[in-house]
Amino acid sequence: PIPKQCLWFYSTCDSSVLGLAVGIYTTNSPEACHYVADNCQANVLVVENHKQLLKILKDQLPHLKAIVQYKDELEQKMDNVYTWADFMKLGQDVPDRRLDAVIKSQSANECCTLIYTSGTTGNPKGVMLSHDNITWISNAAGSTINLRMAEESVVSYLPLSHVAAQVNDMWTCMRFAGTTSFAQPDALKGSLGETLREVRPTSFLGVPRVWEKMQETMKSIGAKSSFMRKRIADWAKAIGLQASYNAMNGIDTVPWGFMVANNLVFRKVRAALGLDRCRSCFTGAAPITKDTLEYFMSLYIPLFELYGMSESTGPHTVSWEQGHRIMSCGKVVNGGKTKLDKPDNDGNGEICFYGRHVFMGYLNMPDKTEDALDSDGWLHSGDLGKHDCDGFLFITGRIKELIITAGGENVAPVPIEDSVKEEVSIISNAMLVGDKRKFLSMFLTLKCVVDDSGDPTDELTPLAIEFCQQHGVTTTKVSDIIGNKEPAIYKAIQEGVDRVNTKATSNAQKIQKWKILPQDFSISGGELGPTMKLKRPVVAKMYQEEIEQFYS
Repeated sequence: PIPKQCLWFYSTCDSSVLGLAVGIYTTNSPEACHYVADNCQANVLVVENHKQLLKILKDQLPHLKAIVQYKDELEQKMDNVYTWADFMKLGQDVPDRRLDAVIKSQSANECCTLIYTSGTTGNPKGVMLSHDNITWISNAAGSTINLRMAEESVVSYLPLSHVAAQVNDMWTCMRFAGTTSFAQPDALKGSLGETLREVRPTSFLGVPRVWEKMQETMKSIGAKSSFMRKRIADWAKAIGLQASYNAMNGIDTVPWGFMVANNLVFRKVRAALGLDRCRSCFTGAAPITKDTLEYFMSLYIPLFELYGMSESTGPHTVSWEQGHRIMSCGKVVNGGKTKLDKPDNDGNGEICFYGRHVFMGYLNMPDKTEDALDSDGWLHSGDLGKHDCDGFLFITGRIKELIITAGGENVAPVPIEDSVKEEVSIISNAMLVGDKRKFLSMFLTLKCVVDDSGDPTDELTPLAIEFCQQHGVTTTKVSDIIGNKEPAIYKAIQEGVDRVNTKATSNAQKIQKWKILPQDFSISGGELGPTMKLKRPVVAKMYQEEIEQFYS
């Protein structure tokens, strides 16, 4: 429903059409907020509090006519800045017939909302999504994974500026009459677990970093258990992993001892995580490692990968209980089509999408739209992938992320980065560099505690401390390891890198040098996007001097 208050704004702003909703991340800098607001020519801005209001007041926005602050009182009265209470009074004299007229004026093929891309490879672009895009994908995705009408419950914690959160938490939930429970603002800083245990959702979408944090927490708790508890847990997880693989491969039998392991371990873990009612645990928005997938499989909690883009209104391929393969992002949603453009000898080609979920185009960017959509209506993703014999899609790289060495060899960085993180458990983030260089190098960050603002601190996590202790090092700080170039830790990391290099398909794909950075990547630091996706150009610019040192 369209609030009457909004109709007041439309008439005040001399607008003859229904306004579009545009999300801006609360973590955005004032400059980033200004870019989006200016690019979409925003007439009305809604902000949470005084802190967010200051970001908007910092610069002049020529199209802006009103601001609504929906929390707290205004610290200073200003023209055309309204509190929520003032805003709610504005529609009292608007007749219902005006509201009805605006509702009836909407068409399925008109733009409904703008989703701005995360800007990992440049300035964000405004993705125009139609009413039909949204209603179609909500039905297609939900029916593909067999959502149940009026029985679904989800927890919303990702920013609703992101397409994944909008489709999962809002539109699909509306289509299937589900219930959405909103997490606390500090969900990603620690309170999400409490919310999950309270709500006990029937499905849960976690970005990879959320699953990794759960994994780290459970490993840390397990490390403190008694010898006997560890033995029981290891025994149960071996059974759980085999049972999960059996289920994935369509084998109906479970290993001997599964029922005992389920009662002793799996049920208790699910309850502790708040996932005891969860039929589907999804992961998406960024790559996830095989180590994390297998860890949850060992607890008999399979994670189903999704894949899509803002430009495809979220999911294009999905995995679900009856259709998933480890490291695959599943099969195309009902009614969609996938093709691999210009495949190589191994079957790797650019993944292209087709369907009613493909976007209308980029706002005021016809050249960028032409780059993304070909003349036949196929959306070119910029991702490389291949299908297996059963039609499951596997992502093998991203064209824009490919590192082309001085020798002309194409290197996909993500698999190498994931391998390093799997081999060396103290590593939090890894970023491969070496474009147009003679060899590959890598930036590494260590697992550290984050503060209440989500910023990385100098304190190592319990798992990182345990890693140090296993190598005879008693330090608890990142700076001590780097400052002392702690021999045992540096040796352990080098040995892990060496193991990764032994799996390389050529010398050009081996890591020759690496460096530990003084602090971990974060959203506030600018290295990560809102869904924890790595912003490679940002990191490369921040550490340009260190990159040059690799090759000096």
